Amino acid sequence: MAKKIIGYIKLQVPAGKANPSPPIGPALGQRGLNIMEFCKAFNAQTQGLEPGLPIPVVITAFADKSFTFVMKTPPATILIKKAAGITKGSPKPHTDKVGKISRAQAEEIAKAKMKDLTAADLDAAVRTIAGSARSMGITVEGSDHGKTIQARTGRPGES
Repeated sequence: MAKKIIGYIKLQVPAGKANPSPPIGPALGQRGLNIMEFCKAFNAQTQGLEPGLPIPVVITAFADKSFTFVMKTPPATILIKKAAGITKGSPKPHTDKVGKISRAQAEEIAKAKMKDLTAADLDAAVRTIAGSARSMGITVEGSDHGKTIQARTGRPGES
């Protein structure tokens, strides 16, 4: 018989740096889960990743105080900022551009994020990543965004 699920806990934990301090300790402690067991398991699984890279994790808590967890890919914004070589996005993204990434870099990020995106194919995933980059004030070279808007609306769009 399957275990009874009592809840899900969603956290972003730095790779290799899980410890019992907030936010992990209180979130797991409320459900009565073994905090150190999670920290050791998470740190072991993220050993090969860049230390400190925020990793979204979904922890499934069961009634018998056991748990499982699923790690997702790092947020697209983190990967985009790393590709563009910047530390933060633009405060005025559609007027002040703070960096550039190539379409090839956007494709690489889309391939890495593909399992967590709802995009049907790689091209749709690249458009999603390009949209995220544009909303951060980062230009995607080789993007057909302006042409797509013009074809759809008849008005020129931002490129």
